[in-house]
Amino acid sequence: MRFDLISIFPEFFTGPLEHGIVRKAREAGLIEIHVQDLRVFTKDRHRSVDDRPFGGGEGMVLKPEPLFEAVEFLLGSSMGDATAKRELDSNTAIVLLSAGGKRFRQETARRYAQLERLVFICGRYEGVDERVAEHLATEEVSIGDFVLSGGELPAALILDAITRLLPGALGNEASSQNESFSQSGRVKADSSVAGAQPRAVRGEQAAPLPEPARDLLLDFPHYTRPADFRGWTVPEVLIGGNHGEVAKWRREQALAKTRRNRPDLGG
Repeated sequence: MRFDLISIFPEFFTGPLEHGIVRKAREAGLIEIHVQDLRVFTKDRHRSVDDRPFGGGEGMVLKPEPLFEAVEFLLGSSMGDATAKRELDSNTAIVLLSAGGKRFRQETARRYAQLERLVFICGRYEGVDERVAEHLATEEVSIGDFVLSGGELPAALILDAITRLLPGALGNEASSQNESFSQSGRVKADSSVAGAQPRAVRGEQAAPLPEPARDLLLDFPHYTRPADFRGWTVPEVLIGGNHGEVAKWRREQALAKTRRNRPDLGG
């Protein structure tokens, strides 16, 4: 899968894309990342990518010309004009990252993971010429109800969310299938690899955990050794060996966490 990141600060991505799963996926050839400097497509000596908006107002707005030309350079063909707009291949999407876009969700990441190519346009300043959103981008996306200085951080976050869904990106494929917001929020009953046995805690014979009884959106709480850390102990149900009770407890805790942290999800 190929990612193209269009930005006026291409050096921004030097750090975020060189660690963890994204780095491993690049080294394994699962993804290809190209960072494009938008200023390459300017034509004045100041390399201007922005201008004052018509109608007045505070701040500057990214101009359409360099953005259209950057995308056309990356895709190798014209995006057309008002008389004849080019239709993109169904395996490619051009995503404008802005505070005014649709909310990015896990289902969005899953949809993007099915594509072959994603072009991210990182907005800056007070916004982007609306003709970019209407006639160049296939989608306008936001990562939340807040305003950032630019689209670089959202691009890195979304790229990471998509990469970990690609086959082979994670050492344990179940990790991306069984977690918060996965499969419409299905709470996992067992975090082990499919077919593997969960470890026994007190020497008892471990057995496969049952499937969850209902769908929820947030993951249940996790605990690991030591069983007693500074007086905070692991819930007894998790070390008692009754896997049916473990599944029940996890379901109840996930529901409680959803209601506590994300009541908007209707848990």
